[in-house]
Amino acid sequence: MSLSLNEQERTIAAGQDSPAMAMRIVAESARLLGAPRLIPIASAHIDGALYHGDSGTLFAERLVAGGARVVVRSTLNVGALDLTGCSRGRLEEPARGMARRMMDAYRKLGCEPSWTCAPYQAGHRPAFGSDVAWGESNAVVFCNSALGARTNRYGDFLDIACAISGRAPDCGLHRPENRGARLVFDLRKLPVAFTRSEIAWPVLGSLYGRLVGDTVGVVVGVDAHPGDDALKAFGAAAASTGEVGLFHIAGVTPEAPDLATALGEQSPETSIVVTDQMARDAQVRLSTAESVDRVDAVAIGSPHLSAAEVERLEALIAGRKLAVPLYACTGRHVLASLEADGRRKALEAAGVVVVADTCVVVTPILPDRTGGVLMTNSGKFAQYAPGNTGYAVLYGSMAECVESAVAGRPAYAGPAA
Repeated sequence: MSLSLNEQERTIAAGQDSPAMAMRIVAESARLLGAPRLIPIASAHIDGALYHGDSGTLFAERLVAGGARVVVRSTLNVGALDLTGCSRGRLEEPARGMARRMMDAYRKLGCEPSWTCAPYQAGHRPAFGSDVAWGESNAVVFCNSALGARTNRYGDFLDIACAISGRAPDCGLHRPENRGARLVFDLRKLPVAFTRSEIAWPVLGSLYGRLVGDTVGVVVGVDAHPGDDALKAFGAAAASTGEVGLFHIAGVTPEAPDLATALGEQSPETSIVVTDQMARDAQVRLSTAESVDRVDAVAIGSPHLSAAEVERLEALIAGRKLAVPLYACTGRHVLASLEADGRRKALEAAGVVVVADTCVVVTPILPDRTGGVLMTNSGKFAQYAPGNTGYAVLYGSMAECVESAVAGRPAYAGPAA
């Protein structure tokens, strides 16, 4: 199928400036993906502002020099630096300076300096059925699944090209025919107490992603809406262990008022019945530490902590002092409220290291400790931390994470299903 551009798109692409380059990038991507046309987008979330090397900085600065500006609302994912000064990273020069230049360039392009992997918690919630171009795997899956907006998993630099051109390839999850579930992920054999617990969602998400890959599935057996934080945790874990861009939960997510609707009135190609043992095994798999007799640090907030999660953290600490540091990663929108009423100072006095604008898995903030053990309640942290930080992981609930930080050793109950 050949790509057809309209007259306006052809005129822009024929230019020599940065908007022309962005349009050509989007058009060529559409050709490679087999899209017949480009479609207008309502917004973008940009993942490409995280420093991975000088080429990314130079690309962004070239866009700025060529007169580019985003033409739709564009929020920014985490960068490599905590510009708020809450935490201090170990990124050294010249990489530190290049990372700062990169973050500055994206702001000059007109992007909002949100610096969060959870823009949907900071007020960026596209309308149901709208087409957008979002990067960052957890943001993409939440946007598609919990909000019912439409986006593919846009990679670095294609995301900003879409934001500058205001266009995206008409393919993949932008197409209604590709959004129906083909698989059933059945939780009805699990205890209700487990599926209603906080710890279930990262565990089940990691299992879901591992088993379904990029297939669109529908989850059954959830008796009530678990809340945005649970959907966030499930989607983030699923997108980390698989290539999940969209999931449905029957009776919960907007495109799945019931099972039949989620399946498009078709029979599923396959069904996965999740057992207690499967859930236990999935929970065990999230921990990579060979020994559970020590913990060197605790990190939570991947995706970034919501205001409600920070309040829960405060309640769990309850004024106690931590024996090991607890890194709490969150966005500026939450940090502002913490600073307004002195709560940030209280958390830091207890031993919490607040991390904003970034997180401990994408930039070196944790102490450089060979063989260290990191405890987390995040399925996404559990997936990426060993490779990105060198720390082995011990997975537990938020309550277990806090108790471990207070005790200075693991307070770990183990698999709960």
